[in-house]
Amino acid sequence: MCVSNDEEKLDTIMAGFLELGVTGATIIRSEGMGRLVSERLPVMAGLQSLGSRSRPSNITIFSVIRNDETVAAAVNLIEGTLGDLHHPGTGIVFTVPVNQVTGLAQQWSPGES
Repeated sequence: MCVSNDEEKLDTIMAGFLELGVTGATIIRSEGMGRLVSERLPVMAGLQSLGSRSRPSNITIFSVIRNDETVAAAVNLIEGTLGDLHHPGTGIVFTVPVNQVTGLAQQWSPGES
């Protein structure tokens, strides 16, 4: 999973995914909490700094990747494209374990090749 404020880099990430053999990803247009709070809850003045870093929209990319090495390469690709994710407003990347997948071209469970 990746959430980024920089939609202009989406094509670079998708091209990199293809080079890594990642052929399926879903992109969702999303809105961050900082923007919502700054626009709709101005009473929360202490949280307005969250909104000052946010852009009008984000992109959220998710993909099921079977191979741990490919996951690591995809994370490196994203960080190499977006920049240092430790800087606020750059984006976030996280992984979650997948126990089973149904609905892809081939069903699989962890431990299968």
